[in-house]
Amino acid sequence: MRRLLLAAVVLATAALAPETLAATSGTVTTVELHATGLRTFAPVTRAGRFTLAGVQWRGSGRVLFRTRSTDGRWSSWRPGAPEGEDGPDARSRETAGTWRNGNPWWVGPSEAIEARALGRVSRIRAHLVWSPETRVPYRLPAAAGAPPIVPRLSWGADESIRRGPPTYAAEVRFAVVHHTAGRNDYSRSEAAAIVKGIQLYHVQGNGWNDIGYNFLVDRFGTVYEGRFGGIDKNVIGAHAQGFNTGSVGVALLGTYGSIQPSKAAQDAIARLIAWRLDLAHVDPTSFLTFISGGSDRYASGIPVVLSAVSGHRDTGFTECPGAALYGRLGSLAASARAAGLPKIFEPRAEVQGTAVRVRASLSSSLSWSVVVTSSASVEVARGSGDGADIDWTWDSTGVQAGSFTWTITAADARPASGVLRAGVGTLPLAIEGASADPEAISPNGDKQADTALLTYRLNAPANVTVGVVDSVGGVIETLLDRVWTRAGQHSVLIDGVYLPDGRYGIVISARTAAGMEVQSIVPLTVSRTLGAVTVSPEAFSPNGDGRRDQLVMTFSLAAPADVRIRIERDGRWVARPLSGSFFPGAERFVWDGVRSTGALRDGRYEAIVEAQDGVGAISYGVPFISDTVPPRVRILPGEKLRIEVSEPAVLTLRIDGQALRREVKRAGVVRIPWNGMATRVRVVAWDAAGNVSGPVVRIARSGITGSGQ
Repeated sequence: MRRLLLAAVVLATAALAPETLAATSGTVTTVELHATGLRTFAPVTRAGRFTLAGVQWRGSGRVLFRTRSTDGRWSSWRPGAPEGEDGPDARSRETAGTWRNGNPWWVGPSEAIEARALGRVSRIRAHLVWSPETRVPYRLPAAAGAPPIVPRLSWGADESIRRGPPTYAAEVRFAVVHHTAGRNDYSRSEAAAIVKGIQLYHVQGNGWNDIGYNFLVDRFGTVYEGRFGGIDKNVIGAHAQGFNTGSVGVALLGTYGSIQPSKAAQDAIARLIAWRLDLAHVDPTSFLTFISGGSDRYASGIPVVLSAVSGHRDTGFTECPGAALYGRLGSLAASARAAGLPKIFEPRAEVQGTAVRVRASLSSSLSWSVVVTSSASVEVARGSGDGADIDWTWDSTGVQAGSFTWTITAADARPASGVLRAGVGTLPLAIEGASADPEAISPNGDKQADTALLTYRLNAPANVTVGVVDSVGGVIETLLDRVWTRAGQHSVLIDGVYLPDGRYGIVISARTAAGMEVQSIVPLTVSRTLGAVTVSPEAFSPNGDGRRDQLVMTFSLAAPADVRIRIERDGRWVARPLSGSFFPGAERFVWDGVRSTGALRDGRYEAIVEAQDGVGAISYGVPFISDTVPPRVRILPGEKLRIEVSEPAVLTLRIDGQALRREVKRAGVVRIPWNGMATRVRVVAWDAAGNVSGPVVRIARSGITGSGQ
């Protein structure tokens, strides 16, 4: 019996050995590099063996480094900080002191390191991590609906080195995709060691609380839990400086400047983002405006327009996640949106006096319901409907003020819910729904976004003052001064012709006769960078027939800017044909309607040109139509010459040898005046997109209507 028990203990220990060993065998050695030449640095003593390395330095210059493998081969020179804006937000308690941080590179078993300084560099030190290969025994879906994820225990996270508890954001609004740095030919067992090595480097080298990324993915499609705090929680990472709060950081192990990520890795990223953004009810193909917390690219307070699935280069001056991976983000976002349907997007509730308005959008048309319950879990209201858009209002008149929970359900979609206060006496005075449309104006006289319309609602009569203030609160202009205003919806036109380019606030103040006062501030950006956006033709036909197959978009810039062109339909993103940096001047872009997710469907769209400069983002949209279907035309029987056409078109007719042209402005039947008997009639219809019908012919003596000559 004693032998049997001992054997059981040994077997259990062996089964747990990979995790236990991984949690204790990693080490970090910090070595000072001393000058060995004019620009070269190396350790005075032998570095010892390591598998991951990175450098830190002091000074405004740059540092390169190389490593020597245990078989004696030197690597090429690597940049010390290829992704220099990985890191915590500026106001975070996580800090690396006065050293400039480099990035951890997986170099494999190595024994020596050298560095080279470019520019002003006073000191260099290297953090050398020994993280041996680790066999990952299992992956578990650690939360409902989550893809298989390797938990921290299994990849060997050292929980004893964490420097502080996790911090959480109120919500997750978008995902930031990264690549790490180092080799792409790592093995499966090396992958987990890379993850562990990054944790050791981020904590013991950079001085951060924990590993910076929320999730990591290897080339084999394995997903690893990153920063401690819960995979389904809004854990604030340290992966995109100034943009960590409200984002989830996903890092693909390796370097993807020119090497395409594997299909397994792409599929894993798409599944992970699909699940994680669905938890937050975010459409992966949507766009958002995010206020920068401060990075090298965007100063603190600047509004930045981002995709819900963005690359690190969208938030900072970096090539991350590499051109090859960055070029796949649009298709990854589309795949994430299509996975795990149906879904509820952008659920929100707004209290307007006694009216509680609940809105959301669905991934497809579904039956939906909204239920409101009291703090005692008693149902107080219910609404339902069908469609892809949810917009339901609850009148809380007669309900005692208190806290209520609203919940949206639709088929098998993940339910959405929130808490609000409503009922009689909740808000004696409020400014509700204040917004400026557009949020950024370009008062350069081109009649495009020259002005903004401020709208707001008062739930009670009050004296209203509206003014424009600068970034430090100084009043620039007063638009309304203590004007007695009734309850209800109101608007004020904002003309920025006298405002210099910059970021402003529109301050709305309301004061009742009893002395109660409330205030609301709406951000407004003034930028004259973007001008003269045009799209032609107004209708195009990307069907390859050679007629109006291309859409020409033009714009001009008054200053250097990053420019994106996105195509939207009904407010939803469907394509992003252009993204790049441009100098001042006129630009012309031609698009053939091709997009990564397939052919552009027929319908009404808007081409939105957005320019981002040091002030902020300014955009303008121009509508256009995609139409690849030719019009249908029919000559109706009867004595009168009547022609039926399926859409607005230009008709070219030949009646008994005489040519006529007739413009038809709407679908239906049109009469063609003609004196006498029309023996032979031939008609062809052309629509605005250049699509042409087949010829239709009627010969009176036979009474036959047909096509062709």
